[in-house]
Amino acid sequence: MTVASPPIASAESKPLTVLFRLLERDERVFAVLLAVGMVGGLATLGLFPLRPRHQVDLYRLVFWFAAYKLGVFALVTVYPRATRLIFLGALAVDLCLVFAIICLTGGVESVFYLLFFPLVAINAYYFGPMVGLGAALAAGGLYGAAAALVPPWAGWTAVFIVSMLAGLPAVTLGLVAERERRARGEVERLNEELKGTLTRLETAQGELLVAERMATVGRLSLKVAHEVRNPISAIELNAEILQDIVREQAGPDIEEAKHLVEGILDQVSTLDALTEEYLQFARFPKAHFEEESVNQLVEELAEFIRPVAARQGLTVRVETDQRVPLLEIDRGLLRQAVLNLVKNGMEALSSGGEITMASRCAGDVVELEVEDTGGGIAEDVGRRLFEPFFTTKPQGTGLGLSIARQITEDHGGELRWSNGPRGAIFTIALPAKRPVHA
Repeated sequence: MTVASPPIASAESKPLTVLFRLLERDERVFAVLLAVGMVGGLATLGLFPLRPRHQVDLYRLVFWFAAYKLGVFALVTVYPRATRLIFLGALAVDLCLVFAIICLTGGVESVFYLLFFPLVAINAYYFGPMVGLGAALAAGGLYGAAAALVPPWAGWTAVFIVSMLAGLPAVTLGLVAERERRARGEVERLNEELKGTLTRLETAQGELLVAERMATVGRLSLKVAHEVRNPISAIELNAEILQDIVREQAGPDIEEAKHLVEGILDQVSTLDALTEEYLQFARFPKAHFEEESVNQLVEELAEFIRPVAARQGLTVRVETDQRVPLLEIDRGLLRQAVLNLVKNGMEALSSGGEITMASRCAGDVVELEVEDTGGGIAEDVGRRLFEPFFTTKPQGTGLGLSIARQITEDHGGELRWSNGPRGAIFTIALPAKRPVHA
């Protein structure tokens, strides 16, 4: 029995929940308040005794007035973008209805002119003081028209009094409402700013945590790299001595030994390169800028990597833009950055394909581009491409692209990547004039 009770309570509260959701918008709240004020006022004033010749069917009048207000509420719900126009139309209709009721119930002798007051006040709260003042003047004019149509004439003093009694509270209420809306808007704006600040703070905290972890990993890697270099040097030295020994011997077993020694030296070289890259990342040098030719740097680097690329079955193509001016760069560091991009492309190609190295002048920016024909980079990999220690290669360190980006940023530039029609494209964008802070 206790298990079944929560759904029952939920089912009973569901209509109330739906109703409160409907009333969340200010326009719907205004429609309900106006309906309650007008229908309630009409019903209350109906208790006042009227002369026999001015009797009206109060129940039917209240019913149709409530139905009319329900229709206004429905229109606002269905056409939320036209709420202001709907409410202005409803205000005009309400004023005319009150005018008609006054005429039917005795003109100046009717008490139903009091309906002008809540009508004008509530509309002033929603539309502001100017509409409230206009509605008050219209109410005074309609009251005067009713007095003129249904004698006796009450005089202009009565018309003025009705206009003032309706207008002064309406203008005051409108001003208060505008001030309240401005204050609420300011609170909402500050709330949004606070949310944005909290979001940025959470992001910064996350980045700080990652940075602390990376710093710890970096310190550990630096220590390991230092400790490993001495054994690596000893292994390499002994392997070279062993290679000299077996080179002087002959026989089937000796040939196999030569291959084994060559394999040892190859793996030692790989391990030495890995430790060197870690140390380079940990002890990143400060850039020293001098005017250099970027085109010459690209051409020299292409000549340097061509023999290695040819052994891998790769073609190296160079495209330089003669409009590229001399730039203030650290030649050694920028060469290292471009070389890291080229190595990344060669590893992506494995065997066969083309590496394109290009320079171009694009307004105030000089771009160095490295493109391969390796098929591009997956989106999930691209999101983490420049993270330190992130790699998809079995023997990679995950530092090559991080080092390239750091060098580029030290030059006041930007390193970005994209997938072209043939493969991945890495672009180093450098300012033609290096910023003072770079």
